[in-house]
Amino acid sequence: MTKPVGDDFQKETKYFRNMHLSKYLDWANKPDTYKKYPKSQKIQLPQKFPEKTLDIFEILKNRKSVRSFSTKEVPLIYLSFLLWASTGIQRKSKHYEFRTTPSAGALYPIETYVIANRVEELESGVYHYNIESHLLEKLKIGDFGQNLIQGALEQEMCGTAPIVLIWTGIFLRSKWKYGQRAYRYVYLDAGHIAQNLAISATSIGLGSCQIGAFFDDEINKIIEINGIDESVVYMSVVGYPKFRF
Repeated sequence: MTKPVGDDFQKETKYFRNMHLSKYLDWANKPDTYKKYPKSQKIQLPQKFPEKTLDIFEILKNRKSVRSFSTKEVPLIYLSFLLWASTGIQRKSKHYEFRTTPSAGALYPIETYVIANRVEELESGVYHYNIESHLLEKLKIGDFGQNLIQGALEQEMCGTAPIVLIWTGIFLRSKWKYGQRAYRYVYLDAGHIAQNLAISATSIGLGSCQIGAFFDDEINKIIEINGIDESVVYMSVVGYPKFRF
């Protein structure tokens, strides 16, 4: 019989009134907010974004999960917009850089990796989104479609979509303040980001589908992370729908 780890997790991470919730924060050892690949080639993303064509009511009414995509390439300006809209820096205040989605304690544990299959001006390959500078860091070049299909439980859209986004959690960023409760917040943060991605994609005529079913270690291997300090928590595919909404 499988151990009910999900039930145990929900139980063991509850807050109770008799608990001592305040915690000393070791500011000298606060984890870095941003992950960077200093030796990677940098691709600056367009700062100008496409004009939206729908109001928020129409966007929400039209959003749906899209699993079949056309072969049309996605413009780099669209990818730039999607990355900013889902997890980019929205404003700066004092010593904080706030993003387009909420995050528990403004700790931002989620990192974004881009698998570009058909993006104008980009070689096919794996990239990391450098949020602080709004640019892409090239990690490796190649076609990883079949690896993604196999890693995502044979979901063909992961090999045919122009863009695959992989969101990972760097757990220590949240555990530094929230301990084991942090895992709840990491998954909530990923959900906020995926929703922003879905509605921003719809606003510019693209479709998306969010993916929670995958072999963690196989996806981690594609982006070369260890699955312990940092691990995949969510994915999404994006592109022009093969069929009209």
